[in-house]
This record gives sequence, C-alpha cells and structure tokens, in this order.
Amino acid sequence: MNIFRFAGDMTHLISILVLLLKIYATKSCSGISLKTQELYAIVFLARYLDLFTDFISVYNTIMKLVFIGSSLAIVWCMRFHRVVRRSYDRELDTFRHYFLVGVSFILALVVHEKFSFQEIFWAFSIYLEAVAILPQLVLLQRSGNVDNLAGQYVFFLGAYRAFYILNWIYRYFTEEHFGRWISCVSGLVQTALYADFFYYYFISWKNNVKLKLPA
Repeated sequence: MNIFRFAGDMTHLISILVLLLKIYATKSCSGISLKTQELYAIVFLARYLDLFTDFISVYNTIMKLVFIGSSLAIVWCMRFHRVVRRSYDRELDTFRHYFLVGVSFILALVVHEKFSFQEIFWAFSIYLEAVAILPQLVLLQRSGNVDNLAGQYVFFLGAYRAFYILNWIYRYFTEEHFGRWISCVSGLVQTALYADFFYYYFISWKNNVKLKLPA
C-alpha cells in the first residue's frame, strides 16, 4: 500500500467519523442527505461481496467492515432513531436517487472488465459511488447555509477521492500491469463534482465566514 492510498482511506474514515459525530453528538442530521447515505450503503454492500470469498489482509477486512457497518448505522439513525429522524430535511432531499442506481447497474452490465457476478457488482459500485454525492450537494445548495460539521464531512469525502487519484497515478507508474481504468475514469468524474463545493469551502475558510453555496 502506498501513502496516497493510505491517506485516501484515512480521509474517508475521517469523513465518516465527522458524520457520526454530528449525528450522535448533536442528535441531528440536518443538512445531511439520507439518499446519499443510502447510495453509499448500496455501494459498500455491492463492492465488498468478496468479503466472503477473498482474504487480502486484516487491514483490508477491517476497513470493509467499518465502511459497511457505519453506512448502515447512519441510514438506520436517519430513518428510525426517534430523535435524529425529526431533523431530517425531507423537503430539501428530493433527488430521485433510484435513477442513479438503475443507470449505474445498466452501465455495469455493458461496461465492465470481466463478465462475472463479483466484477459486475464491483463495476456497479464504482459507477454508483461516482454520483452518490449528488443528492448531498443538491441538498446543501437548496439549503444555502451549510453547518460546520456537514461542510467538513463533504470536504473530507472529496479529499478521499482526490488522494485516490494520486494513488492511481502512482500505481500506473510503479506497477507493470495496473489497469483499473473504470476506477480512474469514475474517480475523475466524482472529484469533478466536488469542484464547486471545494471552491466555496476554500473561500469561506480563507475569509473565516460561514460556508454558503449559491442556489
């Protein structure tokens, strides 16, 4: 494992911890898209089917279990926790995310690296993750003002993908048979979706003001 992959994993883990902190410490999920969280739960469940068939390392297995468990816990809290669910911005979180699931699955059936059960679902998870942030970004744009923890959550989530791009570049030049082009293309698309958010996040940080996204 190279330093960029590790940094990507850690920023991803930090984004989840920030979100869990927001939900459990404040007993509020205001500013968080349930639909994005449901998409991430689907992403991890589809991607880590190899948890039952392949063992790579203890670190790899732990990270997979953490991502699956945390995503399901967040969805459960936002849907069923008697206090947290009251703060859910249902009126703002109206993105039709099931279209993203359908299009991603069809794309995985057509464009994949190997036609097998696990590879199809792996490709599906990669395509879906590339666009899973869209409901969250739309919700933040509609709400205007972004609270500190929600903004940090999205920032670290975007940073995770940026580090993974550096990881792929590093592996391309150091590994003889690196060919995960589906991950690379999808990662570039996903990172591009964060560009607008990163711009306003940097402006708010530079001017020490509350983060606001234009409607």
